[in-house]
Amino acid sequence: MSVKVIMTWDIAAERDQEYFEFVIGEFVPGVQRLGLQPAEAWATIYGSYPQIQVGLIAADLPQARRILASADWALLQERLSNYVKNYSYKIVPVRGGFQF
Repeated sequence: MSVKVIMTWDIAAERDQEYFEFVIGEFVPGVQRLGLQPAEAWATIYGSYPQIQVGLIAADLPQARRILASADWALLQERLSNYVKNYSYKIVPVRGGFQF
């Protein structure tokens, strides 16, 4: 059964341009190389919720856990942490529609 890695964060103050360059140029290609398929990205415009939410699809729970335990994933997270704050993630079964 496919699972979704749901990640949330806020972009660090004054890092918007560098953040977007990193996400487009390195983060998205990096997660794809690891075997995760980007499914969605949401931005919060109003309210006290995380600014960004990203959904990545894995074939199954063992694959997701293997990827999230890898050194390559740790490096991507470390690089991402230069541009974001309040980062968190969880793994959930995939279902239709918006998932939070």
